[in-house]
Amino acid sequence: MTTAAGPRGGERGLLPDLAGRRELVGGWAAITLIHYFVVEAIAMAAWRGNPGYDRREHVISDLGAAHCGPFNGYEVCSPLNWLMNASFVLQGVAMVLGAVLLSSAVLSVAAEHGQRAITPAMAGRSAEAFPWIAAWAVRALVLVAGIGQAMVGLVPEDTDLALHLTGAGMYFIAGPLALVVLGLVWRGHTQMSWMVLLFGVVSLGTTIYVLAVQLRVEEAGAIERTMAYPIILGLSLVGLVVARRVTKERRAVRTLRRPALQ
Repeated sequence: MTTAAGPRGGERGLLPDLAGRRELVGGWAAITLIHYFVVEAIAMAAWRGNPGYDRREHVISDLGAAHCGPFNGYEVCSPLNWLMNASFVLQGVAMVLGAVLLSSAVLSVAAEHGQRAITPAMAGRSAEAFPWIAAWAVRALVLVAGIGQAMVGLVPEDTDLALHLTGAGMYFIAGPLALVVLGLVWRGHTQMSWMVLLFGVVSLGTTIYVLAVQLRVEEAGAIERTMAYPIILGLSLVGLVVARRVTKERRAVRTLRRPALQ
């Protein structure tokens, strides 16, 4: 069901369905990423390693280490590793759901009512078709990042470090790229575009720096969180923008239908 006012004649094109249930579920799936901060705090409180857990020195994955013992130069011991790893997997699943359920049409116009995503006339003009194509790329990037984050939880750092780092790399590269592209696409559609873009730039810039120095950084925990936190906050913000506007549209549709049912 497409609720936006449709264009006429040759101007017919792909319009975002703002009252669709899939868009609502996709938006809320992205919002649930915010649960990470609660889980991290709980896992940190249960830490039994030596030295005590420090956000600046310890990387996030230490909280998901499967065993107690020497690792990465110090003693790791996270009794709630299962909770932390479950959070990584749930984040990955939420991102995959967001990538699948949030359509390119909705993402390309920041869920604005009545906005056209692409028309046949636009198809031959790459500049005008860019928002829709870029939104499709965002979905692909979020999908890759979600798969990577799930891998981080399924393969703790002290079980298969190479595979664990592969998943983390997918997350830290694809995640901020998705935010940067979407922030650019959303300019002019929502004030939140600058926040989405800022989160993406901060995370991507830090990731590029870490790769440039070949992962040799001081205060690795602080650096990693500068990469990870903006991704979580940015994608949650994207979900909030979409879910809020879809909820408003669904409420309007119900209001319009009510008199007809009486």
